[in-house]
Amino acid sequence: MPAPPGRPVPYREDIRAVRRELTRAAADCLAGLLAAVFVLTPALPAVACATTPLWWWLLPEDIVVSPAFFGVRDWTTALLTPPVAVIHVAVLLRLAPYVALLHARVTLRLLTGGGTAGLAVRLAEVTTSRAEALDAHAAELRRIERALHDGTQNRLVSVRLHLGMVERLLDGDPDQARTLIRLARSQADEALAELRSIVRGMYPPVLADRGLAGAITSLTLRCPVPCVAETDDLVRIPAAVEVAVYYSVAEALTNAVKHGDASQVRISVRAEAGTLHVVVTDDGRGGAREVAGGGLAGIRQRVAAFDGATEVLSPSGGPTTIRMELPCAY
Repeated sequence: MPAPPGRPVPYREDIRAVRRELTRAAADCLAGLLAAVFVLTPALPAVACATTPLWWWLLPEDIVVSPAFFGVRDWTTALLTPPVAVIHVAVLLRLAPYVALLHARVTLRLLTGGGTAGLAVRLAEVTTSRAEALDAHAAELRRIERALHDGTQNRLVSVRLHLGMVERLLDGDPDQARTLIRLARSQADEALAELRSIVRGMYPPVLADRGLAGAITSLTLRCPVPCVAETDDLVRIPAAVEVAVYYSVAEALTNAVKHGDASQVRISVRAEAGTLHVVVTDDGRGGAREVAGGGLAGIRQRVAAFDGATEVLSPSGGPTTIRMELPCAY
């Protein structure tokens, strides 16, 4: 009976999987057998040489044993064979690690299907980081929308209403109109300040004015605890990466002062082979834990959005070290 439309042929994929696994098992057994031969080749003579004085005299006189590099005919040659075992053991110890490493590489190659599994893992990581980047982007858009709606828009509406009242009072009550004009101007100034604050949150002006190195230096100057920044001559870095690094370092400093009770912080930023390496270390009490919605999770999401990596080392008692690596080449 043919398979129902839209459904795969029964067992076809299972049969392919079984054949693939059997092939891998056979190849692994063959590789293991060859590795065992290479290892046992010096191992068996070593055992024979070490034990020759215990059994050679039990053999018939017309049989000459040769576990070493020479034949054993009497007690003199028999007592010379145990030192030869040391040579075989030395060869074994020298050869075994390379054989084991080669066997491990062959097995790994068989298990990963020539890199397919590694590619799948990498694809899953990229997919996850992309989803996190989209979530962070959506959250940022919602934050900007709320800031514009709840703050700036209300102030601009208030300015419009005051101007309408001024228009009606110009002829009848000029003094009241002047008061409303001053109030509208104050509301406009506050709306402008809020707009500047929102824009500054999207791309800090200090980055445009002084670059990433200068921006990080400004963070250290505002830090309430002694802070040292080591920044190499940074190459040209994409603006989005600069923003991510700036806010990540700012968050790390905030955590060190607010939660880590640190007395000193050190920042290192260097670019090497198209990758930006950022390390923030404090001498606080340590024990930092990454929780959803927390500062460390925010740092990881910012870095992951650019296919970067974040490592947090914070043993109890300190110190706390946050390492970030981001691609920075155009």
